[in-house]
Parts: sequence; C-alpha cells; structure tokens
Amino acid sequence: MANGKFVSYLRVSTERQGTSGLGLEAQRKAVTDFLNGGRWQLVAEFVETESGAKTDRPKLADALALARAHGAKLVIAKLDRLSRDAHFLLGLQNAGVQFVAADMPEANEMIVGIMAVVAQAERKLISKRTKDALAAAKARGQKLGGYRGYVLTEDDGANGRKVRSLKASGHAESLAPIIARLDPNGSLSLRALAAKLTAEGLPTPAGAAVWTAATVARVKARLAN
Repeated sequence: MANGKFVSYLRVSTERQGTSGLGLEAQRKAVTDFLNGGRWQLVAEFVETESGAKTDRPKLADALALARAHGAKLVIAKLDRLSRDAHFLLGLQNAGVQFVAADMPEANEMIVGIMAVVAQAERKLISKRTKDALAAAKARGQKLGGYRGYVLTEDDGANGRKVRSLKASGHAESLAPIIARLDPNGSLSLRALAAKLTAEGLPTPAGAAVWTAATVARVKARLAN
C-alpha cells in the first residue's frame, strides 16, 4: 500500500509514442494502479522522450530534483523505463532519492541490499584499519587505555563537516530549479519567496514545514557559492 509523496516519471523512446500515447497511457495506468489505496500524494508527473541507452535525461533530472526537495519517492511503471544499466540505477540511489517500480516493487529492496553489502564491506575495512592503528600504537610503546574503539582525529572531524556541507549544498541545488520557477526574475523579497516555498509544500533543509526569510537567504548563499 502506497504512502507518502511520489513523483512520477514516464519515458517513451520516440516522439511518435509520446504524441500518440502508445506506451505512455499503459505506464500511467501502471503507476495509478500501484498507488491505488493508502495515503499518498502525487506531487508531479514528468514525461520524457528519450532512448533508454542514454543517461542524460533532463526530465529525469527535474524529477529527481523535485523528489529530493519534497522528500518524495520517484515512481516508475517499469524498471526498464529508467535504464538496464545497473551502474545508472545505483547512481540514482547515490543521488539521495528513493525510487520504486510499479511492476517490481521489490527491486527497490534489492538495490538497498546491494548498498548494504557495500556498507558492510566498508565497516570491515574500518575495523581492520582501527585494529592496525592500535597494533602500531602498541608497538611504539604507547599505553592504551581501557577503551578499545576508534578515537576520532582532527581529520575525521573535518571530513564529517565536509560531508554535512556537501549534503546541504546538494539540497540547495535540488531547490535551484524550483526557486527559478517561483522567482524567474529574482525580484521577490526573501519573505515573499519563503511564503511561496511554504505554499509549495516543500520542506526546509532542516525538515520544517514553514520557510523563513533567513532560511531562504542561507539556501541562496549556498547556491551563490
């Protein structure tokens, strides 16, 4: 049963299919059937005319940006509407957007599983590096305390701050096309733009429902940098 916000992405391979509705209506019906029941909101629908062999798809980029901004899932009719390229599918996961295919909902779990395997391998590497560091410290005669875990270094703190900054910048970039649509001339005041973003139902970077002028100013500052 579908719950939450969704952004629909439909793709056809030719202009003829796009204008005639061949394949398009079937995809739309598959998405509608998948969402049937539950408590859900379809934020928007994007239709792209592009070959499945290409990964440069502007409509898909717009759909992902909107999904990130709303914290929504990308829903597609068939898994091959995105791509048959596994690397591309993993790239979608890295983009920070969850997606689900109406014809194979469990595929989402499969990809999460793959990412979990990668994370598990990374945890093993971290554990090995920690043990090696402790062994090297002991060999140098350094007295080790009762705590046997990993001690954060200045580099770790810097890396953590860098990750948080990149995440905030990524969220700001996902809002850029929406801000451009709401304020194409850049003439709105920060307060007026905040009101429009709130009316769109977009969560703030902190997850709040109401935008303020200060929040808009911070997002604009990140985009300017």
